[in-house]
Amino acid sequence: MQKLIFLILMLVICSSVSAQTQHSHAFGRSIHFPDVPGYKTLRCDFHIHTVFSDGSVWPDIRVQEAMRDSLDAISLTEHIEYQPHLSDIPHPDRNRSYEIAKQLALPYDKLLIVRGSEITRRMPPGHNNAIFIEDANKLQIQDSIEVFREAKRQGAFVFWNHPNWVAQRKSGIAELTDMHRFLIQQGLLHGIEVVNDLTYSDEALQIALDNNLTIMGTSDIHGLVDWQYKIPEGGHRPITLVFATDKTPEAIKDALMNRRTVAYFNNTLIGREPYLVPLVEASLKVQKANYQGISSVVDVVVENVSDTPYILANESNFTFHANIDIVTVLPYTTTTIQVKTLEQLSEFELPFRVLNGVTAPKTHPKITLKVKTDKE
Repeated sequence: MQKLIFLILMLVICSSVSAQTQHSHAFGRSIHFPDVPGYKTLRCDFHIHTVFSDGSVWPDIRVQEAMRDSLDAISLTEHIEYQPHLSDIPHPDRNRSYEIAKQLALPYDKLLIVRGSEITRRMPPGHNNAIFIEDANKLQIQDSIEVFREAKRQGAFVFWNHPNWVAQRKSGIAELTDMHRFLIQQGLLHGIEVVNDLTYSDEALQIALDNNLTIMGTSDIHGLVDWQYKIPEGGHRPITLVFATDKTPEAIKDALMNRRTVAYFNNTLIGREPYLVPLVEASLKVQKANYQGISSVVDVVVENVSDTPYILANESNFTFHANIDIVTVLPYTTTTIQVKTLEQLSEFELPFRVLNGVTAPKTHPKITLKVKTDKE
């Protein structure tokens, strides 16, 4: 199913669709999603590296990239234990990367820099990010359990990085270990990366759902985001969409602790239904619906106000006049769906399955577009 979705998406994006009217992309390379009822939709990347661990760039590049992508918050999560550039860039203070980035971000006023670090261990527990910490230096602890306890003392939000990483899982399959179960039971582990860099893990998603962990999507960028994710060609970095009551560190942390997230990866949205469905519904607007003369064929004009295309499979009892049962609404476009309602109706509903939305392995959420016609 995922291969089919990918092929459909590529076909639609690369071809012209006569039923659509293409608008200029007002946001350029920036990532944009609408707010949802009760929450602001914040764009965040909480797994980033610079030369202060094993990355290739100075912190200013990370700040500039984040501003170009219109991110709301980032965390420079340098490895605590792994410091390959230490001979060239000696820095006894593990907070240095954060301090530089925070100063560089001050003129922009819109980008929040969250203090964080990557706890780098063999499996188990593997690599884990601790963000919203107070002092990265205090995480230089050898004991693999005690370092999580120190993160908790600092009030950190902690998530398991790339649990499907082939360097630590040759099968590429994320598996929960007894140590991870212990960390979860003790309130020391709060989230898991379902998306990391160029990979997505069904197994990690199931672990998140089974263990009440926050679903995370991150770039884990070491080089340049433009190169890694082909942004000049229309790609995007993977991020976590966080549904917060306000754009403050406190509100973001509260949202993460309460699992209000959706991962955005390769034009696909992965998250729990209570947050993913409102996001899609906020993205798609029925602009108008007019019947074709005296016929019972109605032109339903749907607008997508978000940054991702939506691949929608028809789940209604109606058939379409100019489409198959799969319709794609590209970003910042309007798409006309010709619906055969058999009789002229003043209003009706169009339920769809969102094929590039995932709420559980091999599970796609259902949304409903409410249509009011010109026959009211």
